[in-house]
Amino acid sequence: MEFSKQGTKDSRQPMSQSKQFFLFAKNFLKHPKMLGSIIPSSPFLVRRMLSHVDWQNARVLVEYGPGVGTFTREILRQMHPEATLLVLETNEDFVEFLKQTCPDPRLEIMHESAENIEQVLTERGLGQADYIIAGIPLSTLPGPVKDSILSSTQQVIAPSGAFLLYQFSPSVLPHLNKTFPKVQRDFIPLNFLPAHFYRCSS
Repeated sequence: MEFSKQGTKDSRQPMSQSKQFFLFAKNFLKHPKMLGSIIPSSPFLVRRMLSHVDWQNARVLVEYGPGVGTFTREILRQMHPEATLLVLETNEDFVEFLKQTCPDPRLEIMHESAENIEQVLTERGLGQADYIIAGIPLSTLPGPVKDSILSSTQQVIAPSGAFLLYQFSPSVLPHLNKTFPKVQRDFIPLNFLPAHFYRCSS
């Protein structure tokens, strides 16, 4: 199934792309299993994934593994003035980078694992998430960790919301089908590497 395409305006980058690529590549060499690719996601992939967000009504958005903020900045550009974006990142270099380059009062940056999303949302009184956006390489994670992240994610998504996920391997699909009632899939070739996109919902 192929999703509809919706264009968005180009987001403004707060620093040169070369510096972002350098930081991303450096951390890929240090933690290849945690990033999955040596360069950030393409603008085409970002637009295709985020075209599935209902920006007018979404108030709580979550991003797992924002890296250098390729998705983060575009989410902030499009989301409602009263919405909150909570990003969970386990890499301290990326946490500090985002704090320096994405000064937005609607953004909360946490050095935290996606496994703990239920606790994080509860502690902040945010309730359920309207959308969770992620590109963390689930296929490289240990089985129990992967299942824990998916189970916790399914528990916190609002009935009208969705989990928007891209992966470079289709191996995660059986786990998604086991966890979510509805899983729609698409393939996005215009990215390095070509990406599998999944929209998971109730």
